[in-house]
Amino acid sequence: MNRTFWKEKKVFLTGHTGFKGGWLSLWLRHLGAAVSGYALKPETSPSFFSVARVDGDMTSKFGDVRDIERVQAMMSGASPEIVFHLAAQPLVRDSYADPVGTYATNVMGTVHFLEAARKTPSVRVAVVITSDKCYDNREWDRGYREDDPMGGSDPYSSSKGCAELAAAAYRKSFFADDRVSVATGRAGNVIGGGDWARDRLIPDLVRACVAGQPLHLRYPHAVRPWQHVLEPLHGYLLLARRLWEGGKKWAESWNFGPAEKDHWTVLDVVKKAAPFWGPEAAWTVDDANHPHEAHFLKLDCAKARSRLGWAPALDLNTALEWTMAWYRAQASGKTDMREFSLKQIQDYEQRLGACSSAV
Repeated sequence: MNRTFWKEKKVFLTGHTGFKGGWLSLWLRHLGAAVSGYALKPETSPSFFSVARVDGDMTSKFGDVRDIERVQAMMSGASPEIVFHLAAQPLVRDSYADPVGTYATNVMGTVHFLEAARKTPSVRVAVVITSDKCYDNREWDRGYREDDPMGGSDPYSSSKGCAELAAAAYRKSFFADDRVSVATGRAGNVIGGGDWARDRLIPDLVRACVAGQPLHLRYPHAVRPWQHVLEPLHGYLLLARRLWEGGKKWAESWNFGPAEKDHWTVLDVVKKAAPFWGPEAAWTVDDANHPHEAHFLKLDCAKARSRLGWAPALDLNTALEWTMAWYRAQASGKTDMREFSLKQIQDYEQRLGACSSAV
């Protein structure tokens, strides 16, 4: 890990109270960066943000990315050099219930972030996080590549495609002078300890296990690119460093997903995860009608591998083992979860060293 690069770098994040944002904030502080965050208060209780005491050594401010004046004031006040945008309405099913709020957060929230970066003189690098669902999913059996069309049949997926288009437009219209280098990151289905969002497979499984009830699988045969949360975060950190050092050369969109062998069905993942919890883990298939979600989704990450030098460090079995170990430790009530999380980050860094991939 290149701690020299990150030491005392001033970093600003939106969405630091969320699952991925919390892990990224913790990792950045571990690397020695000075971190400021702006986000809504945690939307679940418990949350990774609270359990891992993410705000213990960073500047944390609460607010909505739909408030452009507040976003600009918070970013300007932090005087950051590197900014990450992770704030989002992240759930497909919620986007059916509130499409207007989803577009307002995911599209205009992105625009507000980019506008704030444009007006904050200290900013040199901006990384916008979208989703693997930004692609126009045609149920292809190949992985989607960065130059495939944006789209989405549900409001969430569509909003993420729109966010990608907004970032590309800002890059060409306002950041062509190289003052700010802007890139986007598209991650696969992320798992890891500390996610308690509704309608996500592993949190739903853990809740069912704790309650002693079977998990109801809505889309058991849907195929997704599963990966541990630290995998795409490694990609975002590596991308930010490349943007700092090489500017325009790296100011593009990038996929961060698992190895080909780790694209599994929902049912397969549950079968693999259950033994790491224990014999009480059980599930059933829910045959009720549910809002449409794409059946088949894979990412082609050849570009990140060949150009960035990024590659997954954990296979799916290890990712599930680490994830369920985190939840079991938290459920015991006897573990310092900040220290447990930092230990997983350190273990992951060691894996990176072993596979010759460094931030």
